[in-house]
Amino acid sequence: MKGQHRGERGAVSGVVLAVGALAVLAAGVGLWWFLSGDEPAAVDLESAASVVSTSIPAPSATSDGTPGPEPGAGMDGTWTVDTSIGSFSFEDASSSFVGFRVAEELASIGASEAVGRTPEVTGTMEIEGTTLLAANIEADFTAIVSNDDRRDNKIQGALETSQFPTATFVLTEPVDFGAIPEDGETISVTAIGELTVHGISNTIEMPLQAQLIGDVIVVVGSTEIVFADYNVEAPSAVIVLSVEDRGQVELQLFFSR
Repeated sequence: MKGQHRGERGAVSGVVLAVGALAVLAAGVGLWWFLSGDEPAAVDLESAASVVSTSIPAPSATSDGTPGPEPGAGMDGTWTVDTSIGSFSFEDASSSFVGFRVAEELASIGASEAVGRTPEVTGTMEIEGTTLLAANIEADFTAIVSNDDRRDNKIQGALETSQFPTATFVLTEPVDFGAIPEDGETISVTAIGELTVHGISNTIEMPLQAQLIGDVIVVVGSTEIVFADYNVEAPSAVIVLSVEDRGQVELQLFFSR
């Protein structure tokens, strides 16, 4: 009888261990599903330009009702971030957005990349001849989304968005792009300006690529920042073994006159 009881207890223990192992496996699969392997691609000028290349907006009218500049009539004037172009989701952001990408190491999963994006972007830029004279871009970080609500909460906490809801980039030096581009021609420049995140401002260099498509300017770019420069601590969680102390800030913007 004692041997039988010991056998039964052993069988029960085996079942419990098996159930526990399955639970751990399921949890790991769930975490992998939410936190790894589904990061959207980095910003790309060709992909962004394709959003407007087949549906160029008609030339805008001026305040007195007269026609605005025809497509290809140069780039002089004030250009405003246009949020009506494309659509936004975490997986497929074809609209204007600002975001970040951070490398991390996840337990039982390995290398991953945390990505967050906000479509709530406003701003303008001023162009005269072949010179970008001014630019001011503001992003609402309270609207950042990632691939998981749990990660969203960590991001909001790290950036303290209740106290510092926005990030801004202000151009501090004019940018000469050499010549007025042809429609669809790529311009590559580096914009120097002041980036403000978490209430702290630093001068950065932002490599940019742009195309004029009809009466829309498409701009993409990314640059690396160090979190400590903005007094931001990378968010942590049990599943996260390590997070880089730096990351890429990226943008995809459509400008209309």
